[in-house]
Amino acid sequence: MDEWNDLALFVRVAEHGGLSAAGRALGVPKSSLSRRLQLLEERLGVRLVQRTSRKFIITAVGEEVLEHARAMRVAADAVESVARHRVAEPSGTIRVTCSVGMSKHLVAPLLPRFLVRYPKVDVYLHATNRLVDLVEERFDLALRGYGGPLPDTGLVQRLLSPTPWVLMAAPRYLDARGVPATPDELRAHTGLLLGGPSSRPVWRLHSREATAEIPFVPRLHSEDSVTLQGAAVAGLGVLALPEYTCRDARARGELRRVLPEWHVGDHRVTMLVPSRRGQLPAVRALADFLAVEVPRLLGRGTSRAGSGVSPSRKRARARSPSDERGEEG
Repeated sequence: MDEWNDLALFVRVAEHGGLSAAGRALGVPKSSLSRRLQLLEERLGVRLVQRTSRKFIITAVGEEVLEHARAMRVAADAVESVARHRVAEPSGTIRVTCSVGMSKHLVAPLLPRFLVRYPKVDVYLHATNRLVDLVEERFDLALRGYGGPLPDTGLVQRLLSPTPWVLMAAPRYLDARGVPATPDELRAHTGLLLGGPSSRPVWRLHSREATAEIPFVPRLHSEDSVTLQGAAVAGLGVLALPEYTCRDARARGELRRVLPEWHVGDHRVTMLVPSRRGQLPAVRALADFLAVEVPRLLGRGTSRAGSGVSPSRKRARARSPSDERGEEG
């Protein structure tokens, strides 16, 4: 950095035609400028100027150095301009990751509105149900659904909304197998399981008055809610999934609520970012947009949850549906 600072001073001295004029313009003593110029010449191993009591003449080598130093100053000014612009107005590309099901049912309806609002922002959306390392894979923001508190992974967490899970089945399945009237009657039914390999095949149900745990052997077990919802529509069994993901299927008459007085587990949608420090305006704008629009889409009003845990120094990851607490895939 000393070399660059001294080169910048050399440019200013050349522009003012000598040390005295440059010193007055910069508010720096002439002796200090002379010393800095001398140190620069020593580091470069060449004489940049010929100095006498009356003349200040740039050498041939000095003219070449001056040309490149001016180009460096232009580049530095451009860097500062870009940085100031990015800080002042949301722009650039945001890298976002979420599960496949959340991409289809939650992000897809909201993202176009955000992009219309911020025309200088681009979004790369990576929909996956695998384990994602936000820091290693350079993602700016993740959305995840969980049935329980998130682990302290070093990510900054922001709760967006609770998301009730419900039991659903196709009318054809219920016509053939009967409609369960109590949780215990679920034991006679075929289940479909959303979750990773470590997920326990059990429905943890709760109503206003009671709780129940109903184990089952899943006919189909997957981390992808889209696949499982298709299986449920095909009449293959009873499926627990986020209520918001099956609204369209219910409206079309493809799925029907099972045990409508009961919910499954305690789930929520959480937003994750690697850090609040140095967050670009575009990322901050998307985070604030989602904090308002996700609860609204889910019918929960505006999120009042602020930033979550204090980051640790562990590897920062957004966990996938393999988390036994249950991911909204």
